[in-house]
Amino acid sequence: MRLSDLTTLRVGGPVTDLREVRSRADLADFVRAHPLTAGAADSPDVLFVAGGSNLLSADEGFAGPVCLIRTRGIGWGGPDADGRIRVTAEAGEDWDAFVAATVARGLSGLEALSGIPGSVGATPVQNVGAYGADVADCLVEVHVIDRVTGEETVLGPEDMGFGYRTSLLKRSAGELGAVRYVVLAVTFALVAADDAAVPTAPVRYTQLARALDVDLGDRVPVDEVRTAVLDLRASKGMVLDASDHDTWSAGSFFTNPILSLVDGPAGRVEARDVLPAGAPAYPVTDPDTGQADPDVVKTSAAWLIEHAGFGRGFTVGEGRAALSTKHTLALTNRGEATAEDVAALARHIRAGVAEQFGITLVPEPNLVGVIL
Repeated sequence: MRLSDLTTLRVGGPVTDLREVRSRADLADFVRAHPLTAGAADSPDVLFVAGGSNLLSADEGFAGPVCLIRTRGIGWGGPDADGRIRVTAEAGEDWDAFVAATVARGLSGLEALSGIPGSVGATPVQNVGAYGADVADCLVEVHVIDRVTGEETVLGPEDMGFGYRTSLLKRSAGELGAVRYVVLAVTFALVAADDAAVPTAPVRYTQLARALDVDLGDRVPVDEVRTAVLDLRASKGMVLDASDHDTWSAGSFFTNPILSLVDGPAGRVEARDVLPAGAPAYPVTDPDTGQADPDVVKTSAAWLIEHAGFGRGFTVGEGRAALSTKHTLALTNRGEATAEDVAALARHIRAGVAEQFGITLVPEPNLVGVIL
């Protein structure tokens, strides 16, 4: 088995110790058998793989144990005190299949997140989002096991510290250099779309509103939202299709930069003072207050890439890895790329954007044995 067989980028070398787990109990047993000690460098190297949609893994492969998470199961609960329906999905469930199941039951909350590849368990790590919606909007519990203590616990939104493409889970892994919290299952609170007393999610993204021919803030049947989102994602090569090399990617490779508006002794600055001329500016929600954070501004990585001179289909070297022909945020495998081909392209684009605008792009995928 090779990591190229387990990831959507379809790159990565051999796996010598693959363990497949199909139940929550087996996953917990694996974690307890591979604890994380006080110093992550002293712990066994372990790689957790589910959908493989957010991994760039090295051509040399991975020498340690690889846990392939294939846990399944969806628990459909009743309404909570707010009238929302609680639904719990095991970590190994396919994310889009899960979203489709909620839409089929007339439940609102996840429909704008249709078509995103990967597993349910990965979504809270990155606080996955698209088309004006984030996983954090309707997540109520993350069932995890702590590799340090071996104990299972339930984390609420207040524990998760959600932000733009980040969470406690992601930050702790970055600080330790290894995964600390392994997701076992995730619980969402969704709205019954036919319940007039509990309104469905409004359309919050301009492009989606245009596709649906409605105004921002309008409420649309969940199946129509799902169809429109899938069409939009497919037009950008962001729905997996084995015959389309534009989908041989890890999705958006770089996160949208968040820039400070606090300039030390100089005091506060305006967004126009830190952004390139013409670059879009977006507010960033403070996870503690739910309000726009006045100290930062977010801009578009795609805009920076394109205006630094890297258009759709741009490539370097022998052309085995290239920007998608549909969407400049995706780095794609054109069929025979290696991990190093993808990494070389990423380095080139990151350096070009930094030289042009003084902004360093941050990769979104987890890098396994790859250095950018």
